[in-house]
Amino acid sequence: MKRTLIYTLLAVLLVAAGCQRRVTRVDTDTAIDLSGRWNDTDSRLVAEEMIDDALMRPWLERFTQENDRAPVVIVGDVRNRSHEHIDAETFIRNMEREFLNSGMVRLVQDAEFREQIREERADQHEFANPETVAQWQMETGADFMLTGTMNSIVDQHGRDRVVYYQVNLDLTHMETNERVWIGEKQIRKTIRN
Repeated sequence: MKRTLIYTLLAVLLVAAGCQRRVTRVDTDTAIDLSGRWNDTDSRLVAEEMIDDALMRPWLERFTQENDRAPVVIVGDVRNRSHEHIDAETFIRNMEREFLNSGMVRLVQDAEFREQIREERADQHEFANPETVAQWQMETGADFMLTGTMNSIVDQHGRDRVVYYQVNLDLTHMETNERVWIGEKQIRKTIRN
């Protein structure tokens, strides 16, 4: 009886030890796709490719020559119209990073962050040393706004499916509403179970 209890406990411990979760740290540039859904790799690669394309088009050189300065860009809404929940904020941040790190454009904050900055500026005017106060009406206005959509189509038969993602971006001149660049990127994933 005692021996049976000991063997049972050992068996339970061995099974429990075999069920332990193992976590491995991986370089963030390594592509890992477990579910077939939109993921961090998709976000990063699409942002890099699309912003690279936007920066190689004629609008940039034309603006720089006509104005003798780099254009100022704001990244606006990118709407998720896909079949799954995608946090567009990660994608937006990836695009902002690509724009800014290119050194070819200047980047300003979106409306939400500007409000936070304005609140801080108002607070400074009330409490900070006048010599260090950030002044009103010194913000840099954007010349262009980038907006877009994320769409998807799912084709499924049994447990196998193909997921097609399409990201569309428009870069629009703020004064004239002229579209100066339209970008499109597709990703197709096959998931077989």
